[in-house]
Amino acid sequence: MLIAFNKPYGVLCQFTDAGRPPRPTLAGFGLPVGVYAAGRLDFDSEGLLLLTDDGALAHRLTDPRHKQPKTYRVQVEGDPGESQLQALRDGVQLNDGPTLPARARRIDPPDLWPRDPPVRFRKTVPDAWLELTIHEGRNRQVRRMTAAVGLPTLRLVRVAVGGHLLAGLLPGQWRERQATRKV
Repeated sequence: MLIAFNKPYGVLCQFTDAGRPPRPTLAGFGLPVGVYAAGRLDFDSEGLLLLTDDGALAHRLTDPRHKQPKTYRVQVEGDPGESQLQALRDGVQLNDGPTLPARARRIDPPDLWPRDPPVRFRKTVPDAWLELTIHEGRNRQVRRMTAAVGLPTLRLVRVAVGGHLLAGLLPGQWRERQATRKV
């Protein structure tokens, strides 16, 4: 079984939380019993999270050797210049080593649901949207990449993993997907 889930902002990618106070988890969304997240999205990130009950499928989706592309819509602080976008395309140096090259382009503001709480707005600081596709999955990688080129991330929404798309799911909604042999 493969589930596509639109993880809301402020939800943990696990079914329990021992924190004090407890934070919202996947347990609150009526997901099928026995599935677990194939990969992660940070607490403060939104969008496509794949869940499965198939260990081999989870491995194909998450193992770096399979290099599944992950596509994000990223609201950044600042006005991205071509040199910043090219740096993302070339790969940037992070404290844990260089990243692989990414696809990066500026896009018009996407048609997304409102975030709760909303992203802070500052009249004196411009913001812009990027579409960024990476083939790795390091901890907070997209946020660290945009920060490394001088564009701090304000909002991060994953819209695709491999051939699996978020398309049409609102935050908290999920649908069963057809699991294919080759992901």
